[in-house]
Amino acid sequence: MPPPIESATLPAAPPARRSRLAFLGAGALVAVGYMDPGNWATAIAGGAKFGYSLLSVIALYSLVAMLLQWIAARVGVVTGRDLAQLCRERFSRRTALALWIASEIAIIACDVAEIVGSAVALQLLFHVKLWVGVLIAAVVTIVMLAVQRYGQRKMEAMVAGLILLVALCFVAQLAMAQPQWSDVVGGFAPSPELVRNAGMLWLAAGIVGATVMPHNLYLHSSLVRRFTPPPGSRVARRHSLGETLRGMNLDTFGSLGFAFLINAALLILAASAFHANGFTDVEDLADAHRLLAPLLHSDLASVLFAVALLACGLNSTLTGTLAGQAVMEGFLALRISRMRRALLTRAVAIVPALAAVWAFGEHGSASLLVASQVVLSLTLPLAVVPLIMFGADRKLMGVWRVRGAPLLLAGASAVIIILLNGALLWQLAAG
Repeated sequence: MPPPIESATLPAAPPARRSRLAFLGAGALVAVGYMDPGNWATAIAGGAKFGYSLLSVIALYSLVAMLLQWIAARVGVVTGRDLAQLCRERFSRRTALALWIASEIAIIACDVAEIVGSAVALQLLFHVKLWVGVLIAAVVTIVMLAVQRYGQRKMEAMVAGLILLVALCFVAQLAMAQPQWSDVVGGFAPSPELVRNAGMLWLAAGIVGATVMPHNLYLHSSLVRRFTPPPGSRVARRHSLGETLRGMNLDTFGSLGFAFLINAALLILAASAFHANGFTDVEDLADAHRLLAPLLHSDLASVLFAVALLACGLNSTLTGTLAGQAVMEGFLALRISRMRRALLTRAVAIVPALAAVWAFGEHGSASLLVASQVVLSLTLPLAVVPLIMFGADRKLMGVWRVRGAPLLLAGASAVIIILLNGALLWQLAAG
């Protein structure tokens, strides 16, 4: 068993009176994962086929994501250990190994989506072959990791800048698309068709996997450990923890709220540009890019689409590498450099990405992107259930444990995710 929190050797923390703005940054790195190319594929396909109907799914699971990431940050700050470390410490070796394998599968699936999405963006902007884009995207991610040599804050600022670029691109595109906002509001009402329509359920599962990402739970709990207060008197430490957690709340809810707006904008853009004009079968990102200019009567719309896609893809591959390192170090107590981890994940992701390009051709990325998000949805409970267990553990979390309404909502979210996955597997087996 790990030593009590009060006597453990913990990272240094900022002073209790430090501005809450000092805690910003980790949320931005985590939010990137909620607007990766996998989100683009599911949102565009869902908006084109079903209009605004799946906005309710995006809204619901954005709230679920905020709740679960809040728990992940809380666990990381209070215990000074991340989710992977706690799984290794508190579960049997066999269980921990199984959870590690599942988390690696999720990371690989996500990484494939990110690298293919970046490759598509490079293809759209510079007209390179898709397989060439895959290789370029892998190399650029490794180069971006070098920014961390100048400090964590520098990398967080770079990521935040790219997120802002994405937001500006979508504001401009929505202004061109001029959606019917009354229909947008109606899309946030849940549709009973969701449980009857196999195609809608498939995309809903993809949205769940793209919105609530298992590796982000591991990453967030790891990133915030640097803010864990050092050992001290119980009163002083409790006060310091309170200040830190309030700063974490601002970071988490603000960043993920922004990610929700990006995801909703994606689906709204697809619904208003494609579904409203009868293009209900748009799934491929390249097709979406090609159609935007004539439908919105501006070549700039397509350029902005590709620029935003590239920014999201490169950002998310960067944070995917960080998540992979946290998972490997936490579960296996194996430390390798981020550069080696980047090389490893890039090598693993390139193989299925290149295979998809070869098997499906230049326009075969859509199926791979959506399927990768479904894989994330299927592996999600294996991260969510342990997280809730640790967050609610009185001995581990003390007075900061998750309880009451947040615990009930987290438990209900886990049950819904498991039931949705069960329904998806049942439909796949029946069909």
